Amino acid sequence: MSIWWSLHLRREAASVPLARRLLIGTMESAGVHPDISYDLSLALTEACANAVEHGGAAAPGAPGGAYRVTAYLDGEKCRIEVADSGPGFPPGRVLMSTRRGRRRRRARRPAAVAPPASSVLPTAPSVPSETAESGRGLCLIRELADHVDFGNKPGRGGAVISFDKVLKWREDAPLISA
Repeated sequence: MSIWWSLHLRREAASVPLARRLLIGTMESAGVHPDISYDLSLALTEACANAVEHGGAAAPGAPGGAYRVTAYLDGEKCRIEVADSGPGFPPGRVLMSTRRGRRRRRARRPAAVAPPASSVLPTAPSVPSETAESGRGLCLIRELADHVDFGNKPGRGGAVISFDKVLKWREDAPLISA
């Protein structure tokens, strides 16, 4: 059995707990282990908070008052995507893909030939200082999920954060006991 839902939310702080509660309720009803539900709900909270804070209009007058959350529970994996309509991640700060906090390695090229600028993967967001008041959300998402993609939507702009995690089930889980 698969469960899929998508929300179109206003870019307001009150929308964050709504998305989190829907995800937790869905996973609880499906029989997902509470530890996995907690990890994914915290990662979702951070992604939604980023969309609310940074996902504003890309240009004056452009629509930017909403963001989208989509979640899929399919088989042994949950995949979540949060997309906004703001300016997106700044160039050089986008980490295209991570697995358990590590960037995918590309095949090495001979030292005499530099890769074209368009094929170089940017660096990961740095870990903020201990006294910083913000900047930990993307790091938390990378640690809580099994696979993470950060990027910008082609064309229209806006940031997209998608992440997934392998599910563990309660013994009485309705989705696996059927």
